[in-house]
Amino acid sequence: MKEIKAIIRPGKLPMLRDALRDLSGFPGMTVSKAEGCTAPSRHGHRANIKEELTDYTAKVRIEIVAPDEAVDAIVDCIVQVAQTGQIGDGLVWVTEVARAVFIHKTTGSPS
Repeated sequence: MKEIKAIIRPGKLPMLRDALRDLSGFPGMTVSKAEGCTAPSRHGHRANIKEELTDYTAKVRIEIVAPDEAVDAIVDCIVQVAQTGQIGDGLVWVTEVARAVFIHKTTGSPS
């Protein structure tokens, strides 16, 4: 099992949600607001302190815990849908998950 995390532009979220729902094995996702900035070396040196302090842009963070066999399709889908060809489109990374347990009431368990 793996955890897929992605940072994308907020405007790409609706299209990404629809595309992921169409994938076989998509388990669902958690979405949260995020802010980020790129490394100064990617844009050159900032001209003044105002630019330094206002460099953060709105992003969306997506977290998905998925079975190993679904990971490549999910990552490919995120990259394909989220890219615009501009710097700042986002980032996707995958990490191992040792254990994950759904929290829900099952039949016959105490309330």
